[in-house]
Amino acid sequence: MNADATDSEKQSGSFDEPRGVVAVLGAGVIGSGVAQVFAQYGYRVVVIDLQEEILEHCRKDLTKNLRFQGFFRKSGAEPPGKTLDRISFLTDYKALGAASVVIENITEKWEAKRDLYNQIRDLYSQDALIGINTSAISITRIAALTRNPSRAIGMHFMNPVPLTSAVELIRGFHTSSETVEEATRLMHVIGKQSVVVNDLPGFVSNRILMLTINEAIWVVHDQVAPAADVDLIFKLCFGHKMGPLETADLIGLDTILLSLDALYESYQDTKFRACPMLRIMVDAGLRGRKSGEGFYKYRAE
Repeated sequence: MNADATDSEKQSGSFDEPRGVVAVLGAGVIGSGVAQVFAQYGYRVVVIDLQEEILEHCRKDLTKNLRFQGFFRKSGAEPPGKTLDRISFLTDYKALGAASVVIENITEKWEAKRDLYNQIRDLYSQDALIGINTSAISITRIAALTRNPSRAIGMHFMNPVPLTSAVELIRGFHTSSETVEEATRLMHVIGKQSVVVNDLPGFVSNRILMLTINEAIWVVHDQVAPAADVDLIFKLCFGHKMGPLETADLIGLDTILLSLDALYESYQDTKFRACPMLRIMVDAGLRGRKSGEGFYKYRAE
C-alpha cells in the first residue's frame, strides 16, 4: 500500500491511479464519512452493510455531501462524480478479500462486533490493516477476534468525519509498532493528524467526553438549567464551538447511552452511570439529529 502523498495531492484529493482497496464495514453516519474521505484521497472503497436500505441511505448522503462540497471546491479539484465512482456498495462480505485496509464501524455493541468479527475472520488477508472504530469498547478485546491481532488498531474517527482534522489511534495489547506506524502514515495520507493512545475503554476522548455529556444531562434532569443554557455557557465561557448537549445530539443519544453502559461495565465505577433522562429519551426514540429530535428539534431532510 502506497502511504505517501505530496502536499498538492492531499489538498486536491485527485489521483491518476487508485491507491488500493479500503473496505468499510457499516454504512451508518461514521461509515459514510470514512468512505467519503478515503475515496476523496484516491482509494477505491467498498462499503459493506447487510441492510440494503442503509446502503441506499449512505449512497444518497454521500451524493448530497459531495455535491455540497463541490460548490466550494478549489479550481482543479475533481468533480463529485469521480469520487463516487470509486465507491461500491455491497451486502457481501466476500469483497473483503481484495482489501488492504478494513475499517469496522458497526453499532457500539460488544455482541454485534463479536458476531461480525467471527463471521468475517477467514475472508480478509492476514496482512490487512484492521481499523477498529469504537467509542468505548476495548481494542484488545475486539482484536482477539481477528486473524492477526498485531495488525489491529483502534481508529476512532470523530463525527463529522470529513470535517474533523484528527483521529484517535488506539494501541491494543498486541498491536505492533509497525501497525502503529502504518496507521499513522495512512491518516496523514487522508489529511488527518493522528494521536496515539493506549487501550483502556473510552481511551482519552470518550472517557472524558461521555462523563461531560452525562453530567450535562444530569444538570437538565435536575432542572438546574435548560439544555440551551447549558450549551450557551460552554460556548460563551469556554469558547467551545458546540455545547455538550448539541454534541450529544450530533453523536446520537443512543450511541452516548451504549458508550456509557460499556464504560460502566468496563470500570464498574458509578461515575459512568447513565442519567435516567438519557435512557428515557432513547427509549422514546429521541436519538438526536439522526431521528430529528433529541435535546433540540431538527428539520426533516
